[in-house]
Amino acid sequence: MTWIDWLVDVALIGVVVLQLVGRRLTARGLLVPVVLVSWAGAHYLDGIPTAGNDLVLIALAVALGAGLGVGAGVLTRVSRRDDGAVFARATAWAAVLWVLGMGIRLVFQFYATHGGAVAVARFSADHLLDARAWVTALVLMAFAEVFGRTAVVWLRGQGVRRAVRAGAA
Repeated sequence: MTWIDWLVDVALIGVVVLQLVGRRLTARGLLVPVVLVSWAGAHYLDGIPTAGNDLVLIALAVALGAGLGVGAGVLTRVSRRDDGAVFARATAWAAVLWVLGMGIRLVFQFYATHGGAVAVARFSADHLLDARAWVTALVLMAFAEVFGRTAVVWLRGQGVRRAVRAGAA
């Protein structure tokens, strides 16, 4: 792992940790994690391996990421302040889900590059997995987590905005 990989992973964890105190819900705030995972996708994805059980691994990782992201979005409080601004504040459980997803990838990356490569290679051979499938699965898991949380929080923010407009009409 390069220092940039560490920086992106830590930044993604920091995104939701910062929301524990609550922040105004803005397009910029929602798009920061999307930009970070998009960079990772452009940097690491070069196709989707389909041999052996690659698609099973990828599908499981995407499902896990989507579940964690949607769960974190549902567990984020979205509300309107007295000044009319919409705020999002992650609950402790939302942060746990988010950090769990980001942490799983970080720990796996560290393990695979610091002594676990032989075990990962053996597991991959035993289960008919291409080495590229791990990278694809982890990156797409991050995409699913980020897009799942972002979509849920954005939709909930739109609901709050509609309710405010309906009340003002």
